[in-house]
Amino acid sequence: MVNFHGVDPMPLNYIERTAYYYSQLGFGKPYEWDHNVDIPFTNLKKPLGDSVVAIITTAAPFVAHLGDQGPGAPYNADAKFYSVYCGETSTLPDLRISHIAIDRHNTSAEDLGSFFPLAALWHAAADRRIGAVSKKFYGLPTNRSKRITKNIDCADILERCLTNGVDAAILVPNCPVCHQSVSIAARTLEAGGIPSVVMGCAKDIVERAGVSRFLFNDFPLGNSAGRPHDLQSQKIILNLALDLLEQADEPNTTWQSPLTWVGKSNWKTYYSNPDLLSANEIAERKAQFEKGKEKAKALRMKVGK
Repeated sequence: MVNFHGVDPMPLNYIERTAYYYSQLGFGKPYEWDHNVDIPFTNLKKPLGDSVVAIITTAAPFVAHLGDQGPGAPYNADAKFYSVYCGETSTLPDLRISHIAIDRHNTSAEDLGSFFPLAALWHAAADRRIGAVSKKFYGLPTNRSKRITKNIDCADILERCLTNGVDAAILVPNCPVCHQSVSIAARTLEAGGIPSVVMGCAKDIVERAGVSRFLFNDFPLGNSAGRPHDLQSQKIILNLALDLLEQADEPNTTWQSPLTWVGKSNWKTYYSNPDLLSANEIAERKAQFEKGKEKAKALRMKVGK
């Protein structure tokens, strides 16, 4: 049972919370999160001011016929993607996060900058903080299968980054499984010679997976790149991530952003808390989850994954 009902200064334990949530929905064995002790680490090969920096995201491109994907949209399994994609960084893309388990009580996903830091990275390039923004950004699927994430998706990400001359990568997750996926991708990039930094909100998941550099933002899921409609906070967080890329001299280096959430102070109480749901709500959520699993299974079979 979740007993806290006030301001919590400690990071939310997402592994524990999601295990409790799904157990109360009637599901069995908890999900086994990726766990690593040995962590690959790569230093920048050139000054950051001369480096090409890429963004790796778990957000999905908007596709009009796939239903509601707008701000405040409920979970939409149809909007999930199952293969790595890339997009142009010359203009802001239309990306959405309706397909993943963000904190929908506290995250509207209205502001792209709160989960996709391209505008802040543009400013960093203009200020000569980095050499250039990579011409492409990369979309990483949110996949519960660690085998597929490691052997297919992350291998694809590494190949694309190497081919396109990426010198360093910023990885930005949204939901709990997203945090695992980008952590695996960061490990793959580091082992392949590309330094990386994960910018995220689920500290326990990222540190369990084991990454070289992690910038922790104690915000509701879906706001890994900063507070919505607060460009200054987004610039601060992006620049902290760049500082971490430069200054970390060993793996498993975690920094915490000094910024605090300005929304509801008790947001951690409400995230996936079954104690606050009625029996009917629990039954409804279980049915929705099962329906989403069936849709996802059908889509995976269609794309051959």
